[in-house]
Amino acid sequence: MNCSDLSPYDLPDQPVRTEYKFSHVLTQRYLPTPGKAPGWPFADIGQWKMDVDGSADDWVRELVAWRREHLIRIGYDDAMYRRDDLAWSQRNLVQAQMMVEDRYFYDPVAGCYTVDRYLDDVEARYGGLDSVLVWPVYPNIGIDERNQFDLARSLPGGLEGLRGAVADFHRRGVKVFLPTMPWDNGTRPEGQPDWEAIADILVAIGADGINGDTYNGVPRAFVDACARRGIGVVVQPESTISAEEQLNWNLQSWGKKAPLEFIPSVAKFKWLEPRHMINYENRWGRERNHDLQHIFFNGIGYNAWENIWGIWNGLTPRDAASLQRIMTVSRACAALLVSAHWRPYVRTVHNGVFASRFPGDDRALWTLINRNEYTVDGEQIAVGHVDGRRYFDLWHGLELQPRLDGSRAVLAFALEARGFGAVLTLEPNVDAAALAPLLARMREFALTPLQSLSDRWQPLPQHCVAVEATAAATQAPPDMIEIPAGEFDFAVGGIEVEGQNWAGLDVQYAWESTPRRYHRRRLALPRFFIDRTPVTNAAFHAFLQASAYRPADAQRFLQHWIDGAPPPGWDNKPVTWVSLEDARAYARWAGKRLPREWEWQYAAQGSDGRSYPWGNAWDETCVPPRNRGRYLTAPADVDAYPQAASPFGLLDLVGNVWQWTDEYHDEHTRAAVLRGGSAYQPQTSHWYFPQALRLDQHGKYLLMAPGRDRSGMIGFRCVADAA
Repeated sequence: MNCSDLSPYDLPDQPVRTEYKFSHVLTQRYLPTPGKAPGWPFADIGQWKMDVDGSADDWVRELVAWRREHLIRIGYDDAMYRRDDLAWSQRNLVQAQMMVEDRYFYDPVAGCYTVDRYLDDVEARYGGLDSVLVWPVYPNIGIDERNQFDLARSLPGGLEGLRGAVADFHRRGVKVFLPTMPWDNGTRPEGQPDWEAIADILVAIGADGINGDTYNGVPRAFVDACARRGIGVVVQPESTISAEEQLNWNLQSWGKKAPLEFIPSVAKFKWLEPRHMINYENRWGRERNHDLQHIFFNGIGYNAWENIWGIWNGLTPRDAASLQRIMTVSRACAALLVSAHWRPYVRTVHNGVFASRFPGDDRALWTLINRNEYTVDGEQIAVGHVDGRRYFDLWHGLELQPRLDGSRAVLAFALEARGFGAVLTLEPNVDAAALAPLLARMREFALTPLQSLSDRWQPLPQHCVAVEATAAATQAPPDMIEIPAGEFDFAVGGIEVEGQNWAGLDVQYAWESTPRRYHRRRLALPRFFIDRTPVTNAAFHAFLQASAYRPADAQRFLQHWIDGAPPPGWDNKPVTWVSLEDARAYARWAGKRLPREWEWQYAAQGSDGRSYPWGNAWDETCVPPRNRGRYLTAPADVDAYPQAASPFGLLDLVGNVWQWTDEYHDEHTRAAVLRGGSAYQPQTSHWYFPQALRLDQHGKYLLMAPGRDRSGMIGFRCVADAA
């Protein structure tokens, strides 16, 4: 689309009565609405008096002129939008950011990707995806030195395994994005620029796009790096494009949090370039009707993001059904939604009903939204009429018989409260037979009114993996300490970076009704025995020699060892690069088990609620030095800090390596509770896995597969039950 193609709409040739001064919106996502002065501060006061129809024609005429000028100002060139190999981005209507740890995506028992299971689920609930953003990084990044690219390479089967998953998505017609994040400068240096590294991975796995996490426009370097490797790529910033000339090569972007106002807003970059696909994202939104009306009014796409860092924010049945119906219409009319002559705020009959028109050569689409909290029935919109033109109510799957009013056809149908509508016109020479499957599908949907479906949001319940008791010991086994029976206040909070105090965050103990960040319970614990120190490399080596244990998934198993043995000088250091499954195998061999989290905390804290094993004040002399470098260093010996002993005499509880405890799961996520924190604290970003050095804090570490879960900063200690 060249600047000269952006002609004014078919509006009466009248002088502009209202000056909107659109130059002030250069850095905003959304354009000011008609009938409202730019910068109007009182969003909820007096809008019922605004006559949108009375000012919309002037508003659009002024906005057309602003667009023409603005594209000149940014040196607009649409060459990338005209490329056949990238044209799929204009139909990329539904994207999902998908955590690789989602249990619908990978089966750790079978050891395989389950792409069909993942896609079958979303197709059944809201009609399926056009693309998926495969997310292997945050929130686990920073647990050790692995950088953003290492975490992609550490997926089960490495890049070859990921390539197979990408092929499965492609087989189902779904494009694949990978993320890149400029803030990852505290983990292991990659040795080449981010754009070169991600381009290498895209080539290796056959992916289609790059999502720029926290980018306000993905730099051209990423496109050029892929071009040098002979591939075209669609880049998509997470945030609004700020350097607007980047519209030239950012074929997509995310939209966020459209103004919650009665008069719907117009997406700025959709207006500047109708072929620019926006996937609207409001990941923490529980009630999404406003979001869905916004995308339908603007003819843009959606990011159906439900698994948010392991917290499930699923679409309600009503919103899922709304999205499915919207996208059934949008996919069928995708060629119209990129029309250079789309028009928002087409005149409607009823107050509170807003419409956009997307014209084509032989047909046109109107999308309507009802902002009212009540059903609006009867005549809704009047459109130009010629003999032989046919009219269809796409939302209900019916052909309309208009009331003719001179040169206009007046169309009547119902709009549910806060609902949607769609009208398609066909010119006389167009055969309507091809519409039959779409009309039948929409008639089937219409049998179930959206208002009859539940809009109640609720978190997924979690369950703690059961722990089998050990043989009861009458006295402390070697190198273990007796913890006497007693009561204590088990008070602990999750240190997740995001999620506020959401229901569904962190974990759910058996006595709780829902997962939550903060937990407190008075517990009475029976006597038990616990290892004085974490399991050492020497002890784990003895286990391997005696048991011949070899994990089925051996990726990164004891990767710091040399020729099957601990490095010189590492015998008395805590063993790391062992998965939760490896730790459990050692414990079974030793006649022990992993500690329940409250057992670990009681043994570390005693009954006085102290903040650290040695007391309430932080003491740097009680822990290894903080490692703020970009590479891991050797852990300290497990008995290096006797002054840090707990009230019961346990050593090496905090600040050296994290320690495995309980595992929790819900329908979509598995996670382990980690205790004690570690010495590794990568710098440059608050997005890295945060530390939990206090005894009233724990970490939640998402689990996928043993090879990926293993870390150079996670070890464990064991417990035995007492008679």
